[in-house]
Amino acid sequence: MLTFRALGPFQARHGDVVLDLGGQRQMAVLARLLVAGGRAVPVSMLIDELWPGEPPAQALSTIQGYVSRLRRALEPGRAPREEAEVLVSAPPGYALRADPGQVDTWKFESAVKTEDGPAAVWERLDEALALWRGPALAEFSDLPWAVTEAGRLEELRLIAVERRADAGLLLGQSSALVADLEAHASAHPLREEAWRLLALALYRSGRQGDALGALRRARVMLRDELGLDLGATLQRLESDMLSQAAHLDLPAPPKEKEAVPVRTAERAGPPELRVVVADDQALVRTGLRVVLDSEPGFHLVAEAEDGEQAIAAVRETSPDLVLMDIQMPRLDGLTAARRILADESPPKVIMMTTFGTDDNLYAALRAGVSGFVLKTSAPEQLITAMRAAQAGDALIDPAVTTRLIASFAGHTDPSAPPALAGLGDAELDLMKLVARGLTNRQIAATLSVSEQAVSESVSKLLDHLGLFDRAQLVVSAYESGLVNPGGIGR
Repeated sequence: MLTFRALGPFQARHGDVVLDLGGQRQMAVLARLLVAGGRAVPVSMLIDELWPGEPPAQALSTIQGYVSRLRRALEPGRAPREEAEVLVSAPPGYALRADPGQVDTWKFESAVKTEDGPAAVWERLDEALALWRGPALAEFSDLPWAVTEAGRLEELRLIAVERRADAGLLLGQSSALVADLEAHASAHPLREEAWRLLALALYRSGRQGDALGALRRARVMLRDELGLDLGATLQRLESDMLSQAAHLDLPAPPKEKEAVPVRTAERAGPPELRVVVADDQALVRTGLRVVLDSEPGFHLVAEAEDGEQAIAAVRETSPDLVLMDIQMPRLDGLTAARRILADESPPKVIMMTTFGTDDNLYAALRAGVSGFVLKTSAPEQLITAMRAAQAGDALIDPAVTTRLIASFAGHTDPSAPPALAGLGDAELDLMKLVARGLTNRQIAATLSVSEQAVSESVSKLLDHLGLFDRAQLVVSAYESGLVNPGGIGR
């Protein structure tokens, strides 16, 4: 069977035979399609992402050559004129067709998201973690999309480690887990879940003093690194350990999980998001159409070639969200966005830019748009931005944060909020994370707190500063000098 491996050295295999995938750039084509999870990737995106900055003059023919050679390697028995079944044409680009069990990253992600009883979770995640043979996509660390995906997979790996340990504690394996959890907490000292699991494993192993010592170490680490105290969960755990609360003892063996009827609303998933795409370039609109058509839960209701058409399309179709190019003829995207946002019950607006150097982007941030993405962003980044807007959040592509917003650092605005007086270290650290372009979910993972706690903290910050949108909070962080170009990414 043909299989693909990205959780370690990148490989494609027929059984035990490792296939020759060619040079680094040719392998990167296959890796990028694997990262897309079966969705089509337009050729224009492949070119931009394989050669960031300045693609070669013959980039299109080079990509076509790569695809042709990869097809021969993946399907050596295919007749010359026979349609490819693995690396397929999906105008205006290509897609990887494979079952989840053929791709280690797809199989791993599915296992991490599985809900079941402790024994089943332990077994499933034990097998999933065994798929890792080294850092994911390390061969392509010079390509931004690979770095982003590698970071996402690493976060899933940490979640898998913690979920497996949690299941192990329920199964009575506390003593056996201590060493692994000690290493996990030491390697990732800002993850409160790691400290919770370690402390609980120590406590259930009869080592109450060591358990409280682990929580003290966690408190020192969080204060030194982030200026934060223990989160509510760890504080309750510490209090319960001091009082030797009965519920901390090993629970009774879990009963077999009973089947629970799934309510219709749960089965149906999130409501469909109705989208208008506005861009003067037909190729961009086509690429976005492919992305939306291949992603469940999205419905393209209209397209526009300029700002005036965008306004008319919004008023005619009442969409949930508008993807708007900031530079368009007749009426630019910024002006169109302002008019759309001024209407009663307006949709969310996400601005798109090609190079992240448009001066108008700063003004658009202050106008209250729900995010920025580069047109060269991976489809996954576009989907994430739209989902964030749907949830009432805002997402600013980290590339925009680093390449654009930093250029405005120090450009104070008379109408900007006053100095950030009255905010504690925790609030200021939260602002820094928001200014780096992280979503609530990413911040929650960074701080090892709940996503709900982050959402509430961001809302309090907005109220304190008199702002109404997350994007404006980013601007405030730069205008106040809290974040500067030298601090990005630190």
